[in-house]
Amino acid sequence: MASLCAVFATLILASVLSQILAANAQPAFGVCYGMQGDNLPSPAEVIKLYKNHNIGTMQLYDPNPEALQALVNSGISVILGTKDEDLHNLASSVEAAKSWIDTHVEPYQGVNIKYIVVGNEVIPGELALCVLPAMQNLRSALSGSSFSSVAMSTAVSGTVLGASYPPSSGAFTEDAKSSLSGILQFLSDTHAPLLINAYPYFAYAADPTHIRLDYAQFTAPGPVARDGDLSYWNLLDAMVDAYYAAMERENFPNVGVVISESGWPSAGNGNFTTPQLALTYNQNFLKKIKAGTGTPKRPDSHLDGNIFVMFNENLKSAGVEQNFGLFYPNGTPVYPIFA
Repeated sequence: MASLCAVFATLILASVLSQILAANAQPAFGVCYGMQGDNLPSPAEVIKLYKNHNIGTMQLYDPNPEALQALVNSGISVILGTKDEDLHNLASSVEAAKSWIDTHVEPYQGVNIKYIVVGNEVIPGELALCVLPAMQNLRSALSGSSFSSVAMSTAVSGTVLGASYPPSSGAFTEDAKSSLSGILQFLSDTHAPLLINAYPYFAYAADPTHIRLDYAQFTAPGPVARDGDLSYWNLLDAMVDAYYAAMERENFPNVGVVISESGWPSAGNGNFTTPQLALTYNQNFLKKIKAGTGTPKRPDSHLDGNIFVMFNENLKSAGVEQNFGLFYPNGTPVYPIFA
């Protein structure tokens, strides 16, 4: 009897562990929390809105102390950005990075920081050379702390790609490559992903003659583009695979990708930007992330991804930039994405 009980106990434990592991392996979706508005709710109210809608990840573009305090013990995973103006200092020494960690990370022990994003779309550019030493210094500053498992990365846009179509031709520009080679080695060594900001909307709006709307919105009834043996039903997959190809071209096939930003504006550019189009894109984006599906090139590598952005922000440039939000500043939805 004792041995039988032991067997049952072992089976139950194995079942529980498998459920835990399966839960931990689930793809994570999030929403970016921008603060460029003079009429936005308090961070505490924003965290309540995230929790009410079961949004599991927040991308925070700078270490706002009120937001970080509100995130303590919230259960929300955080992608924490550095301010671009801090990159020179962070790159200067481990001591400078330690000071940043002591101010912006250590006081918030109950915050689940998943990544620290060192620079947002600064490659290529004058700050590009600061990214790698800043990442190295921050990693050293976290060593031995309770946050030592936090991964370092950086977020890039499509400007780093000199070629992206077909996806297998993906290649970095020479300017981007000069900075990214060392960064990709760092990511490879630390098993961290590259964060990419990928927007089918901008590609479609720039060339609606050659890019089909259903291809940009995940609604095509069949494959729209072919690349060798691979078939593409949506533009986002093609964009991601272009990054994979570019990294493979630099001999980093083991570096993954997280979509740090993607979205569709609901106004600001006529018929290209309606609430229905924004709803269709963002709902389908969420379905893809939640389903855990990969891309044609890497079907078994699921994607984590964030929608840009939580609120319409009235201090951003007029037009589409003010209209990416899922919610109005008063907390009502722009369209019923979570209905």
